[in-house]
Amino acid sequence: MIEDLRQESKADRVCVGVVTGAHGIKGLIRVKPFTDVPESIAAYGVVETEDGSRHLDLEVTNRAGKGQVAVRVLGVTDRDMAEMLKGQRLYVPRERLPLTSPDEFYYADLIGMAVKTESEQIIGKVNSVYDFGASDVIGIISKSGTEILVPFTKEAVPVIDIQERYISVSESYIDEINAETHDR
Repeated sequence: MIEDLRQESKADRVCVGVVTGAHGIKGLIRVKPFTDVPESIAAYGVVETEDGSRHLDLEVTNRAGKGQVAVRVLGVTDRDMAEMLKGQRLYVPRERLPLTSPDEFYYADLIGMAVKTESEQIIGKVNSVYDFGASDVIGIISKSGTEILVPFTKEAVPVIDIQERYISVSESYIDEINAETHDR
């Protein structure tokens, strides 16, 4: 399953997971967490849905396979109620998350950053971070409005400057993308 990580995160809150469906008949939900430790999704307190209309008190019950966890939500007592939450992105206020060291960041911090080549040419902005299973991929909206997908590896993205709000993408990788685009 392809997941778009924290694309809609705002400066004051961060997406920590998405509800992927119901788990069993007693109201449990399956959540794909975007946290380092899947079970820690409930450690940040009450989460809210993307539109802010619902506040959910979570309790992780066990792992549900494929990097997901089974979660009990206070007030959700049957499968029908659980199914209604499918697709909901779950957010917490940024201040509840652990502080990062100077060389660490949350994926949400990348959204909106300028994207430059190694020769300082601006090619677009980071729009999203995807989890395609094997590795993460950064979605870049180019100046022309097309989305460019770049593997989130040290080779493809050698510089991430949180303070200056930009990432650098290897020119050899951008040349590859341009060649593929022109060949079509």
